[in-house]
Amino acid sequence: MAAIDTLFEILIDKNGSDLHLAQGQPPKCRVHGELEVVDDYPALTEEKITSLLKEIADKQKWEKYLSSGDCDFAYSMGTKARFRANYLRQAHGFGAVFRVIPSKVLTLEQVDAPEVFKLFAALKSGLVLVTGPTGSGKSTTLAAIIDYINSNFEKKIITIEEPVEFVHQSKKSVIVHREVGLDTISFMSGLQGALKSDVNIVLVGEMRDRETIELALTAAESGVLVFGTLHTNSAGKTIDRVIDSFPAQKKNQIRTQLSNSLKAVVAQQLLRSADGTRRYAAFEILLYTTALPPVIRAGETSKIASILQTGRQLGMIAMDDYLMGLVQEGKVTMEAAYMKAIDKSRFSGEPGTKK
Repeated sequence: MAAIDTLFEILIDKNGSDLHLAQGQPPKCRVHGELEVVDDYPALTEEKITSLLKEIADKQKWEKYLSSGDCDFAYSMGTKARFRANYLRQAHGFGAVFRVIPSKVLTLEQVDAPEVFKLFAALKSGLVLVTGPTGSGKSTTLAAIIDYINSNFEKKIITIEEPVEFVHQSKKSVIVHREVGLDTISFMSGLQGALKSDVNIVLVGEMRDRETIELALTAAESGVLVFGTLHTNSAGKTIDRVIDSFPAQKKNQIRTQLSNSLKAVVAQQLLRSADGTRRYAAFEILLYTTALPPVIRAGETSKIASILQTGRQLGMIAMDDYLMGLVQEGKVTMEAAYMKAIDKSRFSGEPGTKK
């Protein structure tokens, strides 16, 4: 048993989502969105945090961390739990964040996903982007979508991740997991390889560079269904982020490609429940309609709000409307919704609401 497993046991007992370690500070657990200091645990000295982190990283990963200041991998605590490990250097020395990876892939129903997500499974090609800040549940949502496809359709699915988080067992579909750094040298290289392997669906864990985004667009245009993630908090900003990844002379070409291939954008956030016992996901959902391509080609993403409103009968919804629904159902407080809202004025007029 590794020494750090004691801290992981505490995290699991608290039903927490993340363990935060930083040199000079005591360990902290994130529980239902809030950080809590681990009781009776002293601040981590350089010697202590080095011992904790080095013990569970193999030689190659540890050397990468020391040389670059960053390292990502998955760690298993026997059969009890798995964690996504992110080692980092910070102002006061060593640091790390560990995210709990559920041992069982949750279904779309279990993650309270809107019914419209099931429509993604019927797509033959195109690009579906699931976006949101770190810790917003993007990986959990994508895993649930992949599980639904795996359970109901005969497809060849390849996931490219760093690290592999949710491990799917092939059901009706054939699923291949490839880990960046172990099975392929980069997301782009993994995507290039996937396109040569008679694949129907590719999940790109992170579209972090221009080359990967461009290749994903090309794949989506050529008959592959591509799922990808970005760190944006709305559909409009997601489209802008893709376009702005490219130099001025390529923007028109990319707008055209994106307008031809984009099938959906799901932006999501997590909010602490009103009773403090769990978290709820809030979604903004943009789906393809004939009104979308001209908006993308013209760079008029301010018109996305109008598309979201007119497309409600199709399953589209704006983030603020979803947040208001959670408030009206009593699932989250007005204050929690206010903190996550785009147009905060909608959430600031209720009596007793904190701004």
